[in-house]
Parts: sequence; C-alpha cells; structure tokens
Amino acid sequence: MPEFDILHRFWNDLMSRPNGPYGFRFILQPIMAMILASIDGIKDARTGRSPYFWTILHHPEKRRARLHEGIKATTRVIVLGLVMEVLYQIKELNAFYPGEAIAIIIVLAFLPYLLLRGPVARIARRCIEHKKKKQER
Repeated sequence: MPEFDILHRFWNDLMSRPNGPYGFRFILQPIMAMILASIDGIKDARTGRSPYFWTILHHPEKRRARLHEGIKATTRVIVLGLVMEVLYQIKELNAFYPGEAIAIIIVLAFLPYLLLRGPVARIARRCIEHKKKKQER
C-alpha cells in the first residue's frame, strides 16, 4: 500500500500548509495569478483573440502556443511559489517532495490564471463593445 501512504502523507501535508509558516502564499499567489489573468484577458479582448481556456481545450493547433503564453505570463508567480514551497517543505517537513511542490504550485499559481483569463476577456469585450455602441450614438 505505498500508494496509499503517499496519498495520505500528501493530504495531511496539504491540509497543514495554510495554517503553517508561509500560509500567506495561499492568498498571495492566487491574487498575483488573478491580476496577471486580468491584464492578459483585457489584452485578449482588445485584440479580439479567442478565450484562453476555450482555445486550449478546443483548438489543438493553438494549444501549445497558448499554454506557453500562460506559463510565460505566470513564470514569476510560479518561481516565487516554488521557492516558498521548497522553504516550507525543508523547514516543516524536513524533506522535499517534488510531486507535492508541483501540485501546490499548479493549484496556487497557474490554475487561477487558467480559469480567470477567459471570463475577464469576455467581460472586457462586452465593455468595449458597449463603449463603441455608446460612441456611435
């Protein structure tokens, strides 16, 4: 049952993270990712690009480029998250578990970006269209 042990350890470690040292990153990293997603979503709306997540899911020919674009946009947040995760694991767990680090970084730094960029672009696109209609009157 080593798989169960790993999963059990991962779950226990995950649940103890927000209350431990470096717990602020559970707020800081998603906020930073959301700010970056908002900036890029507004750029998408201004340039008329298709929604980010939709493109990744439904246009395989554009998937790699769009994922690369998102990773490039969130690189600083991902690196900061990795540094904080390594420090946390060494200080609190006296070990480093790369799988846990990758999972935490994806959830805190990239997932908010991935989920928010498209909706921000849609909202911004509607605001831009509304503004254009107002100017035409």
